This record gives sequence, C-alpha cells and structure tokens, in this order.
Amino acid sequence: MRVGTPGDETADGGPDRPVATRSAPRRIPSSRAALPWPDAPARGPAFPSRPALTRTSAVLTALLFGMITFVSAPDSPFRIVAPPAPPVAVEPAGLPAVPQVITEVRQNGTAGARTVALTFDDGPDPTWTPKVLDVLARNGAVATFCMVGTQIERHPELVAQVTGAGMRLCSHSRSHDESLATRPEPAMLAEITDVRDRTVNDPRADVRYFRAPGGFWSPVMLTDAATHDLQPLGWSVDPRDWKRPGADSIVATVQKNVHSGAIVLLHDGGGNRAQTVAALERLLPWLTSQGYTYVFP
Repeated sequence: MRVGTPGDETADGGPDRPVATRSAPRRIPSSRAALPWPDAPARGPAFPSRPALTRTSAVLTALLFGMITFVSAPDSPFRIVAPPAPPVAVEPAGLPAVPQVITEVRQNGTAGARTVALTFDDGPDPTWTPKVLDVLARNGAVATFCMVGTQIERHPELVAQVTGAGMRLCSHSRSHDESLATRPEPAMLAEITDVRDRTVNDPRADVRYFRAPGGFWSPVMLTDAATHDLQPLGWSVDPRDWKRPGADSIVATVQKNVHSGAIVLLHDGGGNRAQTVAALERLLPWLTSQGYTYVFP
C-alpha cells in the first residue's frame, strides 16, 4: 500500500487508507502489486562532505572577523552601540509613618521589675498640685505632670515646685481645647509647644511629651508633636477621676486594671480633686506592696 499524509489519494483515487504501522505491515494485493511505480529520483548527499564544510566555515569566519575589525576600528564610520539597559525599577517612596501614641511604659528598667507611670493632667492648681506632690513624696513616687499653658500663666511658681520635686513635665496644650485636632496647623502647633516655650527658662523643666486634650488626636497633630521632639503620650488605665466618682471607685479601677508598664491617667487640676488625693493616699502604699516601682513613661 502507499503510505501518505492526510489529504493524499491512493493510486485508485479512493480515500486515504490508514497509515500502516511498522510493527504490522500489510500485504499489497497482487492486482496492485503489478502497478508500475515511478522510480525515486536519485539524491545526492544530504550535507556537503567534511572538506567542503571546512572550506565554507573558514571563508565565513574570515568574513566575520574582517567585518568586526572594520566596525570596531577607531576610524570606522560605524559604531557598535549596545542596546540601552532597561530602566531600573524605582520603588515609590512610602508615606512617612504616623508617630504612635505611647500607652505603655517604654523602659521597664530591670528585667522582671513591675513598673507603673503616674500622670496628672490639667494643672498646675494652687490647691491640688501641692497636695499631690506631698503624697508622692511620702511614698517615694515620681510622676509626670501634663500642664496647661493658661494654668502656668496663672501660677508660674508651681512649675518650679513640680520640677524641684524631681517630676517630669508634659505639654497638655495652651488652652485645653478638645477640638484642637481640627484647628489649622499653625494654631495647633502653637498649642502643642506652648508649655515647653513657657518653661524654657527653668533648667529643671524636662518637657518630653505632649498629651492631646481629651485624648483626641489627628495624624497632623501626632506628626507635629513628634517633629518637635514631643512624644505623643496616652494612657492605659483611666479611673475617670475627673468625673469625681468617689475615692473608692478610683482605687478599685486602678487596682483592677493596673499592670506592669501601665500608664495611669489622673488629674491635679480642672476642678475639685479631693477624691483623687484621697485615692492616692491608699493607692500608692498598695502599689508598693504589690512590687511596683514608679517610673516615667
């Protein structure tokens, strides 16, 4: 039989027959075996002989070498120009990270030590700030006082009393405006740095923090504070003493929620703080008995 590709016709003009496999040849019928088949044309060698191939390669090599020499010569009118390197991918610059409000003590001191940071807002107050300082001194405690600029203006002598007792200061804005985060940035910045500006002449004043009025922050406020070397300061324990819930409630809330590294929010200004002072008289001995030491945030 005739083995062909699909579409070829057989000698009798009929459709293609299946291609026979080499492993199972089929017999050609005698009637068809007598048909004359054209002789295949004689073919020459598929490739030139080795001597011819060697001569051809030598000629091509000489031509290629001559062309490279001509093109690369200093006085050649041609220049080999390498394709331009693909542009280096440049990562888009990321937005600067918004500074974080710290709500836990950053330095716990000795490994395994239990620490707590006490903070007092809205002072200085001529009645309550000295009383708070007295309780702290009797219990060997330190604290951070988040002062308001207008209160410093009214009672500048209390700043020296606080810093002289070894306490640290925190800016709590100039006017304690709880909408400060929504104000234009120049006004916001002036409020943020007010306390530090007012205490610049006190060599013991160490204003390292800024606490937003009411705890209301904005990304701009956080960034402005941090870029002026004021760490945004929050809290992790809030007995809401500003609402005057009673000394028992203040004590119970702190005892329930305090933990090593806690930052406790209390107040020495903004109203009558007799309950806060009474709560401190009980809290500080208890904290000491629980193994706490007093640190700055």
